[in-house]
Amino acid sequence: MNKLELLRTFQRVTELSSFTQAADSLGLPRSTVSEQVRDLERLVDARLLHRTTRRVRPTQDGQMLYERARELLAQMDELENLFRQDAHALSGRLRVDMPTAIARRLVAPHLDEFLARHPALEIELGCSDRRVDPLREGFDCVLRVGVNADDSLVARPLGHLSMVNCASPAYLATHGMPEQLDDLAGHSLIHYVTAFGARSDGFEFQRDGKLHSLAMAGRVTVNNIDAYEGACLGGLGIIQAPLVGMRVHLREGRLLRLLDDWVAAPMPVNLVHPHGRHLPRRVRAFMNWLEQLLAEELDAA
Repeated sequence: MNKLELLRTFQRVTELSSFTQAADSLGLPRSTVSEQVRDLERLVDARLLHRTTRRVRPTQDGQMLYERARELLAQMDELENLFRQDAHALSGRLRVDMPTAIARRLVAPHLDEFLARHPALEIELGCSDRRVDPLREGFDCVLRVGVNADDSLVARPLGHLSMVNCASPAYLATHGMPEQLDDLAGHSLIHYVTAFGARSDGFEFQRDGKLHSLAMAGRVTVNNIDAYEGACLGGLGIIQAPLVGMRVHLREGRLLRLLDDWVAAPMPVNLVHPHGRHLPRRVRAFMNWLEQLLAEELDAA
């Protein structure tokens, strides 16, 4: 019985929450994957997974084993590559997550360059505006925008994203161009929240080194950056967004800047991973590449 193979199979089932998807990912029959998980449960004498018709999730023992197994398998991959000096020898699978806009505009268009350097690597690229849990969801590293207040994560600061206020020409033609904060009383803000039911921060701006917030009316609330951008392009109100995502719209005239003296604080950008986790060479290589890729788009950390 190959115990490492059993652990790898269990890891994939846990990360994908599916025997079928794990089987496809590993290139194995589903029956083999199920049998390997049962073999592992017999080996450790514990039930590792809750199985339902809709979803597979780890038990408390399964979660504990997953976290230990992930670390062990990462170390085994590192040992296999320990004496290989050729960068092309990096192999295995990377699982990373980042905001949708950054993935779409900055990372995905250049990802072929990284993969060309490391042809034996595979990447699972998660794109989400929510805050994923790297440990529980099995991500090797996460690009996080915003303040990192999680002490369980190691953060590598990359810099800051400058913010911009903007609206569509059609919206401004109807409502006028605001010149001062007082003018916002006659305008609508497209509200962005991480979860519906949460309260919007309103129109944010910095003054004398302090962050302020101005409550504003607005009939549309979204929880996704694509919807946020689309609502602004559709003339539904004013948004405050990272300049990097709006630059092409501003350059081509689909959006216009406003109130440049009253912008929100720059948003910190960090690469994060769990404390105490050994980082395989492939993860370090990706993090270094991503840092270089984003350097021109970020203000200094």
